Amino acid sequence: MTIAEATPEIDLIDKSDRAFLGHPKGLGYLAFVEGCERFSYYSMQTLLVLYMVKYLLLPENAAGVIGLDWMKSWYGLDGQPLASKLFGDYTSLVYLTPIAGGLIADRWLGRRTTLILGGLFMTLGHFLMAFESSFLFALMALIVGVGLFKGNIASQVGELYKPEDLRRAMAFQIFYIAINVSVIAAPLVAGTLGERVGWHWGFGTAGIVMVIGLILYIMAGPWLPADNRPAKKDALSTAKEPLTRQDWLRIVAVVALVPVLAVALLTNQQIFNAYLVWADTQFQLTFFGQTLPTSWMITIDAIASFSMLAAVAAFYVWYGKHRQEPDELGKMIIGSFFTIAGGMCLYMAAATQGDGKIGLFWPLLFHIFNSIGFAHILPVSLAFFTKLAPRALNATIIGIYYLSFFAANKIVGEVGTWYETMATPTFWLFHVGTAAVGLVAFVIYKLFLANRLLGSAH
Repeated sequence: MTIAEATPEIDLIDKSDRAFLGHPKGLGYLAFVEGCERFSYYSMQTLLVLYMVKYLLLPENAAGVIGLDWMKSWYGLDGQPLASKLFGDYTSLVYLTPIAGGLIADRWLGRRTTLILGGLFMTLGHFLMAFESSFLFALMALIVGVGLFKGNIASQVGELYKPEDLRRAMAFQIFYIAINVSVIAAPLVAGTLGERVGWHWGFGTAGIVMVIGLILYIMAGPWLPADNRPAKKDALSTAKEPLTRQDWLRIVAVVALVPVLAVALLTNQQIFNAYLVWADTQFQLTFFGQTLPTSWMITIDAIASFSMLAAVAAFYVWYGKHRQEPDELGKMIIGSFFTIAGGMCLYMAAATQGDGKIGLFWPLLFHIFNSIGFAHILPVSLAFFTKLAPRALNATIIGIYYLSFFAANKIVGEVGTWYETMATPTFWLFHVGTAAVGLVAFVIYKLFLANRLLGSAH
């Protein structure tokens, strides 16, 4: 029995199942579970830099963190630059480990067991954040947990549909909408608790929501694709199952797209790092005598993302009735133009600041443009990867997809260390330049690589 045989053909999934917004019921469960996981993750990501800069890395608190002195010595940094490096390390590694998580699921444990283990590690990590001394251990537990969890849920969304099922791309739009609902809620709930009540209240809330998602996933089994765990007697032979020439071409195609996506994502990923530090000190967030938590800027971004995902999806439903809808790569190219426009808004905000604080006009415009770009790049690229993935390496290919986030976040952490020493307009103009490089790279990929590597499959 091969791995492909251990996973039932997509035809065996009931195509009459349209119980969730015209999609299989399993999509609803997977979207909700991913929403819980993303609430936990974005609670952590929203609070992480602010927590380090405003509390943990202060001299009176940093001394009690196990291993932090070694990190300071290793990087030769302290304060905000050290926070940026640690942020980059953490957020990059949580996108690198899904490759190992995908391999573990595809070769040994199967998606379900791997995903459940990931949820348990993530829950442990969130609760370890309640103690300053275990901060670095908490990050390690979260890195392992996300790696085991992440690719193994997205690959199940793809397996609910035939490759030619036109609902597949819309399913990932719905999947991302569920994520954005969680990103809206995370700063409002965990962010407010963290900034106003106590940092550990925010982290504890993230852990509780992760437990809820884990329980729901266990209950959802009957409506999910059958597990891909190979039979014990064939586990070794399945690992040696040869890939076809077409499979290898598809693998090359997705690997070649990883650095392109990484460059295109840079501005978006900086929102959780230097952008929040900038907003905390330079944005006008006081209205009617009340100062909004800085973490609410992530809620504003999530609302924009949610709205633009829905608007872009509706636009292409209308557009497809009148003209040929752009393919996946065409949409990514369109999205890059909007990402450039968003970065220019940040440049304008910094360049025109003067002596006072920055009003929210330019930041709000940035979030709108950046979110339109997001809607054209993120869900579309994930659907593109699942379409190209060989059946025997489905979860692994999703892990490779997240390499683009690994690279982007690693660069974000490094670039964020420049924030205190570089002129702010120049800092954001650099991000505009990276978005422009991403645009050119997408065009080159589409014109010179995609057709050669994918042929009729593309």
